[in-house]
Amino acid sequence: MRTRDNRWLALAVVCLGQLMMILDATIVAVALPAIKTDLAFSASSLTWVPNAYLIAFGSFLLLGGRLADLIGRTRMFLAGIAIFTGASMLCGFAGSEGMLIAARFAQGVGAAVCASAVLALIVVEFPSPAERIRAMSAYTFVSVAGASIGLITGGLLTQALDWHWIFFINLPIGIAAFALGLVTLERDRGLGFGHDVDVIGSALITVASMVAIYAIVGSEEHGLVWALRLGAVAVALLAAFLAYERHNENPILPLDIMRLRSLMVASSVRALMVCGMWATFFVGALYLQRVLGMGPIAAGAAFLPQTLTVAALSLGPSARLTARFGERRVLLAGLSVLVVGLIVFALALQPGASYFPGPAIAFTLIGLGAGLSFMTLMTLALADVPARDAGIASGVVNVSTQISAAVGLAVLGTIASSRTNALGADGESAIQALSGGYQLAFIVAAGCVAAALVAAIAWMRAPVAEPEVETEHEFELAA
Repeated sequence: MRTRDNRWLALAVVCLGQLMMILDATIVAVALPAIKTDLAFSASSLTWVPNAYLIAFGSFLLLGGRLADLIGRTRMFLAGIAIFTGASMLCGFAGSEGMLIAARFAQGVGAAVCASAVLALIVVEFPSPAERIRAMSAYTFVSVAGASIGLITGGLLTQALDWHWIFFINLPIGIAAFALGLVTLERDRGLGFGHDVDVIGSALITVASMVAIYAIVGSEEHGLVWALRLGAVAVALLAAFLAYERHNENPILPLDIMRLRSLMVASSVRALMVCGMWATFFVGALYLQRVLGMGPIAAGAAFLPQTLTVAALSLGPSARLTARFGERRVLLAGLSVLVVGLIVFALALQPGASYFPGPAIAFTLIGLGAGLSFMTLMTLALADVPARDAGIASGVVNVSTQISAAVGLAVLGTIASSRTNALGADGESAIQALSGGYQLAFIVAAGCVAAALVAAIAWMRAPVAEPEVETEHEFELAA
């Protein structure tokens, strides 16, 4: 029988693994200009440094989630930590474009294996809504703290040493997480392989995801017709996946999961939100360094109003606001503030502009909006998931984040690059062209989050019962 203290200790261990993954996601953003120069990346191929990670992460999450249900979440968590840590070492030793991209892809596989178990462990260990809110708050805080640490650490290591060290920092964290996981985490048996693994379905959805994102990333280099053809292949693979799942007795994405309106709609809203918001780290970091002329350390510190605001909200205020006003109002308010923050950033993207007040205010608003939205969407998505499907449900939630982040980064990076090239061809200076490209990317990002807001309003149009008691908070959904 698991005691209360053991459950919270287990939460601390899985959050350490989450810290490493988030740390790695943002630590790369500040180092991109240095990586570009050192390994001679082109502007379009540079997006593969973050996207190789995101593509692998998002593509393997459903398979990882199902395997976590079958063979045990603790085993999957430890395996993911081991793969991720080994791949991080390979990234640190990378001396060419191809080697770095391949190692980043391997990191993404490890992250998918690990992350598929993290949320599942939280769902299973904290079944009551009140405790799950507190557990999710801790999870969100660690995620945001990792983002902040990654941005600052990335700047420090890149400027003081070189970019290779941003990957070596994962080694001690990974070793500690693996050792503590062996000692602390309960060995769950899982459902067993007697339930079969949906190999065909796993292959179809994984390849469909990779082809779709590759079509977007490669569109600038190969042209629109090439991208549309590859996109059609991705759509055909997705259709084949859905058709196969309908007739499979043990699908990787069970029909019962797909009927959970809370999970599917919340994940869709989250996908639109992340698609727009992810630009703040990568496009924003490039703008701060290439247009405003900041060094890596200053660029990392510039994001602190955003990440610290999310961290502060996740420590308790977000949960209390949700208990006081209900998920609907908090979510809609958060998405609205996020749209405003992205618009403010877009308007502030001018050559010769200063960090204060424009970008500083924008980062604060983005952090406020994200802090109010992320945990609310997470708790709504997982509220009605049965324990036996916690792994695959956590996979769905993470897929909505990672795939949309990869798509958003690919689309926004392509838009920024195309706009920059067009302005340069029209005679604009290099700085003005870059600024114009980044500005358009942020306008499109604001449009993505605005679409998430519209979807959330449509989802929650029907009245729902509001919570009456904070400690017995129940998640109810619109009919």
